[in-house]
Amino acid sequence: MKLARSTYYYRPRRPGAREQALQERIIDLCEEFPRYGYRRVTYQLRAEGVLINLKAVARIMRERQLQVRPLCRFVRTTDSDQDNPVFPNLAADFTPTAANQLWVADLTYVAIAVGFVYVAVILDAWSATRLRVASIRG
Repeated sequence: MKLARSTYYYRPRRPGAREQALQERIIDLCEEFPRYGYRRVTYQLRAEGVLINLKAVARIMRERQLQVRPLCRFVRTTDSDQDNPVFPNLAADFTPTAANQLWVADLTYVAIAVGFVYVAVILDAWSATRLRVASIRG
């Protein structure tokens, strides 16, 4: 049959008392520190004197579905629930035919390493329209 002798005699072992206690401690750590991933849990166990591999902790946490969901990096900057008046869009149906007929502006911020930088852009809508038409043709 071409099977190794160890395959025939293999018996999967049941988790022992040490592994059960280890799993319970990992569950306790995940409940106490819900933002800890497998690396931090491993370092905490090592600080407590338990010798364990990173991969073993990752496997236990994966089997018990104890992974940490990543934080959402999206920051909502618009507050739509306010009592301020909403101004109508006066340029909705207007197409500029020459320069200096319609100017548009936008204000946003860009995240950098030390915080945020505000960026203000002011454009002549006629030149922006010409650029859009040139890129479509070209």
